[in-house]
Amino acid sequence: MASRLLTGSVLAAFLAFFVLPVLWLVLAATKTDQQLVHDNPLSFGSWHAFQANWDALTAFQDNAVMEWLGNSALYAVISLVITLVVAIPAGYALAMTEFRGRHSLLIATLVVMLMPNATLVVPLFLEINAVHLIGTMWSIILPYSFYPFGVYLTYIYFTTAVPKDLLAAARMDGCSELRVFWHIALPLATPVIALVGFFSFVANWTNYFLPYVMLPESSQMPIQVGVGTLLSNVPSFNPAVGTLAIERPQLALATLVAITPVLIVFLFAQRFLVSGMLAGATKE
Repeated sequence: MASRLLTGSVLAAFLAFFVLPVLWLVLAATKTDQQLVHDNPLSFGSWHAFQANWDALTAFQDNAVMEWLGNSALYAVISLVITLVVAIPAGYALAMTEFRGRHSLLIATLVVMLMPNATLVVPLFLEINAVHLIGTMWSIILPYSFYPFGVYLTYIYFTTAVPKDLLAAARMDGCSELRVFWHIALPLATPVIALVGFFSFVANWTNYFLPYVMLPESSQMPIQVGVGTLLSNVPSFNPAVGTLAIERPQLALATLVAITPVLIVFLFAQRFLVSGMLAGATKE
């Protein structure tokens, strides 16, 4: 009984830690600025206040929020497609073939995967500037597209979950390496493809620092940088704000808009995510 009580208490603490901030964020979008400050933090405001906050948010810079949301979707989806095209074959090659430099390439992949994204911004800026792509959407898409963590996940999956004897039998039957990958390995890799796709999409969607450095114009911003712009226009945080003032409930609503696509993708992909994370956990 004591063990169950302790387990339940720990789970309840974690639930409160993660759920309460999100619940507060949802309820904050239904209040006026005065209600947000003086009312109960977990109280519901009104649908009228929610509609007023939505109208004020969409009126900011002629509905710039929807433009930023479209930019984020464009950058994330194109980068995701390129990531899958590059990472899945690369992970397969590292797992299933022997070649000179394979071990060094795998170590380099792990090192880059473990490096914080902020440390790579300056080298990436210099590289993108050298090919004159600063200020274009490719300055965001190309760095996003090469995803070392996706290569590593694919490598682990093919090493542990796909029997090499099955692929060897296909080669003995006369299949080329390309046909073995396309017709046998790739259909078996659906769980890891979903896993790599989800993590790549989330990483692309939530990246702030790289777009902030690469894109100088407001019309090119993704939603994460746009939320930062909104934050700088809240009088409570920046007293020097002029006519483009944004209240705190509208900022909360913008944050909800920014995280909703990731939540939707997770709800549709969760079955594949579970199977992908458990793939290779047991091996006969």
